[in-house]
Amino acid sequence: MKTCVMIPTYNERENIGSLIGEIVHLKISDLHIVVVDDNSPDGTAEVVKNLSKKHPEVALLLRTKERGRGSAGITGFRYALEHEADYVIEMDADFSHHPRYIPSLLEAMQHADVAIGSRFIGGGKDVNRGVIRKVITNLAGIYVRVLLGLQIKDVSSGYRCFKRKVLEAIELDSMISIGPSIVSEVFYRAHLKEFSIKEIPIAFEDRIHGQTKLNYKILLKTLLMVLKFKRLNKRGLLFKGNQPGD
Repeated sequence: MKTCVMIPTYNERENIGSLIGEIVHLKISDLHIVVVDDNSPDGTAEVVKNLSKKHPEVALLLRTKERGRGSAGITGFRYALEHEADYVIEMDADFSHHPRYIPSLLEAMQHADVAIGSRFIGGGKDVNRGVIRKVITNLAGIYVRVLLGLQIKDVSSGYRCFKRKVLEAIELDSMISIGPSIVSEVFYRAHLKEFSIKEIPIAFEDRIHGQTKLNYKILLKTLLMVLKFKRLNKRGLLFKGNQPGD
């Protein structure tokens, strides 16, 4: 089975080299890595280019016209499908998603269509983050779960593994998220298509190098987008295939 690890990046020069090294060191058969970089001014792309010369399983998608966590994720998903990946793992570049959990995610695919690295199930941890951020994360999680009807503890986890059929079914071309709301939109679409979702415990550790891209303005936009997903689905407009005239 071919696995593609997809990593969206922006200003992750301090982390990306070590992260790729950790993934390669796992020595998982037929595993490939694609970094989707939004033309980071810190030279993240150059690090990846140099690594790809030593490791042919590493590829770089450099985006010079588009920017945003959501659209980068969709670009990476399309790349993985075009390159015939059976499993697609999405993760952040800042080591909050440690590569040591990749084997567990892949193992979970024997019993589910989507596997999530979760902080909020037994054995999971949320490490090195302040009390206020933890409270906000928990409250936002309750909001998303209730509004979208998701039976997932960690609805904001961007560390997940998908079977190919999931990404083919959720209609990447009709997705509307360009920012972090991509996480919730993917979960919601997979839920509506009735795919099975399994959570595995991870220790989520706040980044050591670089700066987080999340702020309160982005968080508010994300929560408003979640409401938009719900409204579009209620009107039968979330999936392009459901829209009148298609």
